[in-house]
Amino acid sequence: MVFLLLSVAVAAFSQILLKKSAQKTYPNVIREYLNVYVITGYAMMVASTLLTVAAYTGMDYKNGPVVEALGFPLILILSRMIFGEKLTKKKLLGNGLILIGILVFYS
Repeated sequence: MVFLLLSVAVAAFSQILLKKSAQKTYPNVIREYLNVYVITGYAMMVASTLLTVAAYTGMDYKNGPVVEALGFPLILILSRMIFGEKLTKKKLLGNGLILIGILVFYS
């Protein structure tokens, strides 16, 4: 379970890096795709995949998608902290429903 939670966190941070890269303007297409944010973001995605594979070797498969759904609220929080994105009612409602679904699943 720890590997899966770590995988979710790594994937969320990699998405933040990729979004940070997308907000910048680059002089050419090569620099747009070959910069430190993109390379690190995709490397973190690979690491997240490997952590997920390792996690599934020691746990029930039914728990995987439920735990991975925690990535949505985590990205919401990180986007607010790093990019200053507004928390709209729809975002809060959607993430609240995800958290309620996780609580229902595990109760």
